[in-house]
Amino acid sequence: MKIYNTMTRQKEEFVPLNPGKAGIYVCGPTVYDFIHIGNARPMIVFDTLRRYLEHKGYEVNFVTNFTDVDDKIINRSIKENVPASEISEKYIAECKKDMEALNVKPATVHPQATKEIPEMIDMVKTLIDNGHAYEKNGTVYFKVRSFDSYGKLSHKNIDDLESGHRAESHQLKVSGEDEKEDALDFVLWKPKKEGEPYWESPWGQGRPGWHLECSCMSKKYIGDTLDIHAGGEDLIFPHHENEIAQSEAASGKEFSRYWMHNAFLRINGDKMSKSLGNFFTVRDICEKYDPQIVRFFMLSAQYRTPLNFSKELIEDSAKGLERILNGAEKLSDIVGKDNKKAISEAEQSILDNEIPKFVSRFDEAMDDDLNTADAISVIFELVRFTNANTDENSSSDYAKKLYDILFELSDTVLGVHIERAEDEMASEDVARIEALIAERTAAKKEKNFARADEIRNQLLEEGIILEDTREGVKWKRA
Repeated sequence: MKIYNTMTRQKEEFVPLNPGKAGIYVCGPTVYDFIHIGNARPMIVFDTLRRYLEHKGYEVNFVTNFTDVDDKIINRSIKENVPASEISEKYIAECKKDMEALNVKPATVHPQATKEIPEMIDMVKTLIDNGHAYEKNGTVYFKVRSFDSYGKLSHKNIDDLESGHRAESHQLKVSGEDEKEDALDFVLWKPKKEGEPYWESPWGQGRPGWHLECSCMSKKYIGDTLDIHAGGEDLIFPHHENEIAQSEAASGKEFSRYWMHNAFLRINGDKMSKSLGNFFTVRDICEKYDPQIVRFFMLSAQYRTPLNFSKELIEDSAKGLERILNGAEKLSDIVGKDNKKAISEAEQSILDNEIPKFVSRFDEAMDDDLNTADAISVIFELVRFTNANTDENSSSDYAKKLYDILFELSDTVLGVHIERAEDEMASEDVARIEALIAERTAAKKEKNFARADEIRNQLLEEGIILEDTREGVKWKRA
């Protein structure tokens, strides 16, 4: 498998530190509100990476955190007059609900920053002891110029960064608000303010800086060196750059072998923003669309390609997913007939010679930097092929083998369910629909086609689609 490594700006063969194992860390959300639709893209993309590596036989240690101490959490707690921990715990629970709806597997570990404070204090001590950090009046800063390769991930030149900070730094120093030795230095530990949560430390009561949290949590649950560190492209600088600096300065080891970053999600061509009125939570979107359609949409583009979220595009995804669901349903129906005749010679030839070609092409797409767009195209072709090469006379065992392959590629690897969710329709509504279908069947027998069409149209307006088959009339929700 080849992965585009942000560090080297090229695709590289994935070779993990330990054969057959993969340690992956993905930056998670700051939990002060419901997650937004932009948060969903990295969650779905890197969940799919994990699934594919597991499909290939890797043992994956997948760690993604919750940032549960942050200015935004504190501000919300003050506004609602409740402890900050109450805000973070509430929205961790809500985030997990949204992740489950999107079929994002729970991480191997979901560390929370507030539960890993001792490890953070230890790392700060190490950085001070080895000359990479210093303390000023309760604030501990990382000394950026002490780390020679600062900027290697974002490919930013430290002198260019310095010139950009100079005016801002001068103003802060004049006003006495900043005691940093260098404008580029960043905070590892900050002193508490009135009403904020805090922890005891050698530098006084305070809390960790955001960058420090991820370095310590990834180290504790994976090790000094990660196989893959992933997140949105907005995290490349300064967050991931600062993680590298402090982690490598503390351990003396490479922090991560590969860096993966997904491109932004835009809304109708614009950056998502509350001021533009195009800010949507996952909960908002999933009230309008099946979460599986949202997941399918997110995978419809390769993860490094910018993705535009619009009503038209997500409805196109809904139609595409429907084609796959229909194909799976056809195979399932054949399996359900329990035709016990042996797999024919022609069927076995298809299983041995044709189907492996689709599986191979699917793997080729996924091996090419997780190209889910091309992988989905292969699934569409597989569905067309199975539709053309199965009918009511096909053996159940043959249909079951085809179904299992479709399930493995779509459901297991891409995380997109190929079985429709059961309708939670009231029993009286089901009875009414079936009574109307029975009336329509009787009308057709009596050649009262006007009444039969009237019933079909009535049900269609209610979102019920009828399908006339040899086994009778089937119905489903649109």
